Amino acid sequence: MAIYAIGDLQGCYREFRELLDLVRFDETKDKLWLVGDLVNRGPDSLSVLRFIKELNDSAIMVLGNHDLHLLMVAEGCAELNRSDTLQNILDAPDRDELLDWLRQQKLLHVDGNYVMVHAGLLPSWSVEQAQALAALVESALRGSEFHEFCRQMYGNRPDHWNETLNGYERLRVIVNAMTRMRVCTPHGRMDFAHKGSVKDIPPGYLPWFDAPERASRKATVICGHWSALGLEIRSNLMALDTGCLWGGSLTAVRLEDRKVFQTACGAGGATRRWQ
Repeated sequence: MAIYAIGDLQGCYREFRELLDLVRFDETKDKLWLVGDLVNRGPDSLSVLRFIKELNDSAIMVLGNHDLHLLMVAEGCAELNRSDTLQNILDAPDRDELLDWLRQQKLLHVDGNYVMVHAGLLPSWSVEQAQALAALVESALRGSEFHEFCRQMYGNRPDHWNETLNGYERLRVIVNAMTRMRVCTPHGRMDFAHKGSVKDIPPGYLPWFDAPERASRKATVICGHWSALGLEIRSNLMALDTGCLWGGSLTAVRLEDRKVFQTACGAGGATRRWQ
């Protein structure tokens, strides 16, 4: 059995299937770990959702900001943006089944020393605390108060963690850190405007994974969300968003030996390469 961690798909279904062919994925014995943002901006988000749903226990995913955006739009709590490509899901005959399945997915996945999250973890959060906080959001997504959670989820404030936060402010900080954060101050104040490279980070901020004495630093965090960062693999980090949507590549890492597999993406068609 092999486990393949795969970066942001964002509706790039063709490249996703080519990557699975490249690694010779066998759903009867292998597993996929997907870092979120399955949908949006790419050409075939509907096929991505249907395919992963049908994989059942062979695929484990965490929710990304675009996946949550789909749920918010479907619930009538957000509007489609000009660049969104979610209408085919919203119009699909199996729409409700797919959306209900998406609501059941995790915000954080922990297995041994691996932690998978879409964006990142705040510096003060241990893995155990992050699990407990993610469970609060997962409960809100799956529960009877889902619509009210959708109404309250969007917003950039509060922009830092405080143990005294409660209610929807507490949930909003958790969602923002785990699905939107790229940079923060050493003490965990988040900046959501920065989407560029590391060299352009605003003064006083740094990549969340470089925060000194980060409480989760002994675990290996698998994440995506930051396409301008590109592939970043360290002893305690696997950042896998390599910008397939933007003509980059789609990346998988086999966890057993950290072998990297990639398919190049773009209008000219995907070409295969690996290292």
